[in-house]
Amino acid sequence: MNKQPNRSIPIHSNKPFVTREDIRAYFHETADLYEALFEVLNSDQAYYIKPNPLRHPLIFYFGHTNTFLINKLILAGLISQRVNPQFESMFAVGVDEMGWDDVNEMNYTWPTPAEVKAYRANVRLVVDELISTLPFNLPIAWDSPWWPILMGIEHERIHLETSSVLIRQQSLQYVQQHPDWVPCQTQDTPAPRNSLVDIPAREIQLTKSTDHYGWDNEYGQFKTHSPAFQAAKYLASNAEFLSFVEAGGYQKDEYWLEEGLAWRRYAQAEHPTFWVKHADGWKLRLMTSEVNMPWSWPVEVNYHEAKAYCHWLSAQLGKSVRMPNEHEWYSLYEHAGLSDEKVAGSMNANLFLDHFASSCPVNQFAHGELFDVVGNVWQWTETPIFPFDGFQVHPLYDDFTTPTFDGRHNLIKGGSWISTGNEALKSARYAFRRHFFQHAGFRYIVTDTPIEENASHYESDKLLSEYAEFHYGDSYFGVPNFPKTLSDIAIKCLQSRPARTALDLGCATGRATFELARHFDHVTGIDFSARFIGLALKLVQQGVLRYTMVTEGDLISYQERNLTALGLHQIVNKVAFWQGDACNLKPQFTGYDFILAANLIDRLYSPRQFLSAIHERLNIGGVLMITSPYTWLEEHTPREEWIGGYKKDGENVTTLDGLKAILDQQFSLIQPPVDIPFVIRETNHKFQHTLSEVTLWERIS
Repeated sequence: MNKQPNRSIPIHSNKPFVTREDIRAYFHETADLYEALFEVLNSDQAYYIKPNPLRHPLIFYFGHTNTFLINKLILAGLISQRVNPQFESMFAVGVDEMGWDDVNEMNYTWPTPAEVKAYRANVRLVVDELISTLPFNLPIAWDSPWWPILMGIEHERIHLETSSVLIRQQSLQYVQQHPDWVPCQTQDTPAPRNSLVDIPAREIQLTKSTDHYGWDNEYGQFKTHSPAFQAAKYLASNAEFLSFVEAGGYQKDEYWLEEGLAWRRYAQAEHPTFWVKHADGWKLRLMTSEVNMPWSWPVEVNYHEAKAYCHWLSAQLGKSVRMPNEHEWYSLYEHAGLSDEKVAGSMNANLFLDHFASSCPVNQFAHGELFDVVGNVWQWTETPIFPFDGFQVHPLYDDFTTPTFDGRHNLIKGGSWISTGNEALKSARYAFRRHFFQHAGFRYIVTDTPIEENASHYESDKLLSEYAEFHYGDSYFGVPNFPKTLSDIAIKCLQSRPARTALDLGCATGRATFELARHFDHVTGIDFSARFIGLALKLVQQGVLRYTMVTEGDLISYQERNLTALGLHQIVNKVAFWQGDACNLKPQFTGYDFILAANLIDRLYSPRQFLSAIHERLNIGGVLMITSPYTWLEEHTPREEWIGGYKKDGENVTTLDGLKAILDQQFSLIQPPVDIPFVIRETNHKFQHTLSEVTLWERIS
């Protein structure tokens, strides 16, 4: 096993074998490193002064990582006793800097640093004992009792890096230099002149290796073609970025996206946040000191600043300049001939804390034709994080990634000088809000290839999610999928009839539309709800549907359904979805061989109007399928419009009676009605179990 420090340890059964002692050493190495970071704070007061008004003070992060670990061990059932219940509540939830103007004003009575350090020592004893006694088996997979231990270790390594950024934002009066945290001393070399390297087209296929621990967003499958492009040989240096600053780039709105312009105005930014302007020139704020500006080091900026620079450079070069997207970064990685084994097995990158407690010149570490493909600073990409096909959340940490699937958190790649463990792996996928500051810079590329859009949103509207599950999700209590069952009944009935076109009225999220397209040449789905149609269109366009489901109270689970798994991916070109009113359809919706009106009539404002005119949309000999639980409610249908479910002249009038009375002139009932059950899940313990009466009518005139 690789004994170099701060490398992610192997967890598979293949050689080299990992032992419980390796995990123990990795745990203590991580804890030692984390505590050493906080030794750069020079007083207790430094722990309580917020470096960033949008984040907690540093005392929180000193205690948070061990609280996280204890809470996960309890959740996993590996321990039953808390170490400090008060701390494990106070330090449990951090502040995600979701908005640049979202200031957290909550007040806390924090413990002393000495009390937190004593707490950390007690947690070490608990975890060390668990490592000694827990049965040890390889490989270590998601369901292994060792997984939450590794989760806690890797979580602390994330906070090692984010806390170092907060310390860098802390006032210099609260920090001190430290022998374990010495920055690069090569600070006065001139920056190299950047140039472009040709990156050929290649196929990119991503799957997570089982050799190392991974976070949920790394798993699944992703495959795409990466066209050829040109990439900057070096990361953008401070010297390169100075040209943008001196050209008035921070004052010229045309270089800034709308979101970036709003941030720039709010922050009143005029230069990168870690640049400090003095009368005698520019300086750079490092973690524990200010130094004369090292122009050859990579500039550290947020996404908005990097994007504005690319727009400015595009104008200078007359070419399309931007940052790489995620798969283009992987193309750079492959072009450089890198692998996890090569990176971890050498010290040829400013990574793992192997060299410095800071960045270094952009021309110090070569990776093939390029420099700093990994290490030095993280590299912003154009890609908002999205789930790979087959993504699943881990039950012990269901909100690690899913809150970032909002189109507003962009991926950073490659790691920085302080990236260790999982962060330094090829598969790492960390994403931050675009205004966020990290030890992050960028590499620009020249390409005419547009930026791709990937599906990342999880539908959280309760009704939409319930119908997504109803149409595409699991079956409950042995009741088959309702839209598919209706489609199967219809197709069986229609075997000897024309199968050119079909209309699915009240299609909701569209499962029956897709299922009918197995038999018909083309199927149109129409629903009154634009939101339902939106989900159906998303399936057509992206082939995948993601949504949350309530388990109980505020607890939710995350679901992913795709057309390929349902065997429907090859028929998307046979369906179309429209928003429309079943009682007032547009003229083009006509000439159908089959019309399905599933659970529709008792939700219409005028079912009589609908039924009286539906024959006009159907070919002679065509079939109308009506299904309904006949749940007549005045909130949907005025009582005078009900076609059944009432008494007339003292006699019961059923909906079937009403259907026969209205349809009798143009239709003939093909077969006796049949009841078909369906189940709609609301929570883990609440379901709607309903019967829908199915009738099939042939148009005869």
